[in-house]
Amino acid sequence: MAKRVLGPHALAVVQAVRAAVDSATGVVVGCSGGPDSLALAAGVAHAGVPARAVVVDHRLQAGSRAVAERVRVQLEPRGLPVEIVPVEVPESPSGPEASARAARYAALTSAMRPQELLLLGHTRDDQAEQVLLGLARGSGARSLAGIPPVRDLPGEGRLARPLLHLRRADTEAACAEWGLDPWHDPHNADPSF
Repeated sequence: MAKRVLGPHALAVVQAVRAAVDSATGVVVGCSGGPDSLALAAGVAHAGVPARAVVVDHRLQAGSRAVAERVRVQLEPRGLPVEIVPVEVPESPSGPEASARAARYAALTSAMRPQELLLLGHTRDDQAEQVLLGLARGSGARSLAGIPPVRDLPGEGRLARPLLHLRRADTEAACAEWGLDPWHDPHNADPSF
């Protein structure tokens, strides 16, 4: 099947993916269905690397399974298999966001096979938010490091964030160029999260 010409934003995502997966034997894409991770997953599918997507269903919102299925419907026709992993998010004194993040990372790393590369769709916007939140919490200079682009995981895997140099506007535009319909998490606009 011939691949169509990419728009500039989709091309930027594919180039970032190719640079990140250089010698990876297998790739797992953590995909929430939002514009960042959906663009990343589409970029992985377009790059033609051996990969699969894992959608973690936190079950914190009504309709979360439908959101996960929507990811499957959009990615599997592009040749990217999708696994939906439901998790329990326990209550935690650090709040629902931290608890959900811990459950998500545990599910993603458990889904990995030895030597696989885990890709996450964090962007420059997430990086800026992380630095500002750290400074607001009083973390000082340590906050300036922000989100690491690559890190080793327990065991034999690695985690990479190939889109840290792109803006969320770029991933949204890439989704539009690919004809994808990303999900916009209402929790992102809720100050309690």
